Amino acid sequence: MTEPLEKRLEKAMAELQAAQEAVARTERELRSASFSVVSSDRAVRATAGPQGELTGIEFLENKYRDMSPQELAASVLEAASAARLKMNRHVMKAMAPFAEPSSDVPELKGFELDWERIFGPEVLREDDEDSARGPATPAWRDALGDEGED
Repeated sequence: MTEPLEKRLEKAMAELQAAQEAVARTERELRSASFSVVSSDRAVRATAGPQGELTGIEFLENKYRDMSPQELAASVLEAASAARLKMNRHVMKAMAPFAEPSSDVPELKGFELDWERIFGPEVLREDDEDSARGPATPAWRDALGDEGED
């Protein structure tokens, strides 16, 4: 037997209110989130803020003094990109439940978010922390070639 319309509407309104409260909590959490990443050569730490913006750069252990400008730039870009990617993935994971269909109210079907269009294709690639990785040379290091090497 189908539920009366009033009861279904009541359930939908309760779920909508719960979702609005959850979104507000998630937004508050995301506004204060940040991620820091150290470059693979351990020379730079970059921090990305809640909107993926670069909020900090630290040069670690004076390693920058022995680096060429190209090497230092590559380290900064690597760490900044990785920190931003971590933030993007965090936002994606935090917001994904709000796009899912409702289990209690079948009329609320959810919606699809094009995370790739929002954050770029790298956000959908396997997370480095979730995969076993060896001491592979980062692609940006290959781009340096022999420049900056003694």
